[in-house]
Amino acid sequence: MNTMFYSAVKSPWDTIGPNLLQLVLALVAFSAVVYLVFLLASRSSVKTQDWLKYLIFLVPASLLLLVGLVYPTIRTLIMAFMDADSEKFIGVDNFVWAFTIPEILVVLRNTAIWVLLVPILATALGLAVAYLTDRMKRAAVVTSLIFMPMAISFVGAGVIWKFVYDYQPNKFKADIGLLSAISKALGFTPPNWLLEAPVNTLLLIVVMIWIQTGFAMVVLAAAMKNVPDEVVEAAMLDGAKPWARFVRITMPMIRSTIVVVLTTTMIGTLKVFDIVRTMTGGNFQTNVIANEMYSQSFRAMDYGHGSALAIILFLGCLPIIAYNIRQLRLERTER
Repeated sequence: MNTMFYSAVKSPWDTIGPNLLQLVLALVAFSAVVYLVFLLASRSSVKTQDWLKYLIFLVPASLLLLVGLVYPTIRTLIMAFMDADSEKFIGVDNFVWAFTIPEILVVLRNTAIWVLLVPILATALGLAVAYLTDRMKRAAVVTSLIFMPMAISFVGAGVIWKFVYDYQPNKFKADIGLLSAISKALGFTPPNWLLEAPVNTLLLIVVMIWIQTGFAMVVLAAAMKNVPDEVVEAAMLDGAKPWARFVRITMPMIRSTIVVVLTTTMIGTLKVFDIVRTMTGGNFQTNVIANEMYSQSFRAMDYGHGSALAIILFLGCLPIIAYNIRQLRLERTER
């Protein structure tokens, strides 16, 4: 009996072997195709080589773009006008649902709050830090610490800040939540931070600002380096104070960069998912469009509602992208 049991158990190589063989064969086939293409290119005319370049570099990229972006977008658009099982056409009912159900209206409101607060505050803080560290000695230490959250995933940041907001109702147990401990030290009774609306939404927004400030700081600091010293020195000779130089010289000269930072952060904020999913799961009135889209599509299995929310999210990004492109074109024409 033991012999039969051990014979039925597969060794790891029984699984690894075939997969490893397939990988090796795929690499050999790919190398052979690349070799044949280069061999053909070396023996062809210059005109043929130009066409081969387009074929090799553009066709695979175009196919990947078509399969990975264009087709899913069209399919999502079609599913947004279908029922939950994508079997029956129901018109705009899914969009009517999105703008009439109270729970979804809360989702849209929360998303609007995120989009309003995060880009403005993150860009303002990044601009302030970039300006203060512009002439500072050993500024690399400060900027590295502020940029460090950008190296952390949104899930990791959510876990870190969930500990910061941790609430311990038992007064005989020590608080591991930094915010609760500070509140008690100051003589306040802390609430359960992530359960109290609308404070919980604002606390989640703080996490996103903490991450995005480093991005804004690095980009804006690089833009400030390109401000000509002659202009700043001329303003100093005219008696302009540091604040006046910053407002009337530095900010107008980096205006296009500020717009890029604002719009980029805004698009990232519109798609925020990981922080909400990790810290509250979208409960306690903290839900946003991206998280609700996931819940409708993959938990409730309602592809109609999920696709409608995806289209709303996509339409929300379009004006921001269009404005960003317009600003970049204006900047090029001014040059």
